[in-house]
Amino acid sequence: MTDSDTTVVSAVSGTRSGSVTVRATELGLPIGIAIDERELRYGGGALASTILQQCVRASAAARAQRRALLAEDGVPAEVLDRLGLPTRAAVAAEANENLAEDSAPTSWLKQV
Repeated sequence: MTDSDTTVVSAVSGTRSGSVTVRATELGLPIGIAIDERELRYGGGALASTILQQCVRASAAARAQRRALLAEDGVPAEVLDRLGLPTRAAVAAEANENLAEDSAPTSWLKQV
């Protein structure tokens, strides 16, 4: 048994403004959520949707990390593909596509 067999792999994803960040496992389980109080003005439904979206993105990044760990342990690429583990390049390409969907922050200044 190697470390990659027992290690919980997680990754972080956040909105462009950084007002919502989520740490999730490769299975999509959120293990940490940070929400700026300004996000509360959009209502519970919108906030829940944003959190879920960030969970999905963090999960994809964590699965790419798992793929890299397994590849380092000698698992062939075709097996990793069959497991549905994305490459880091695929996750990065999807993140770039998602930038068009995310709304830009209303201000780059943070409240003090």
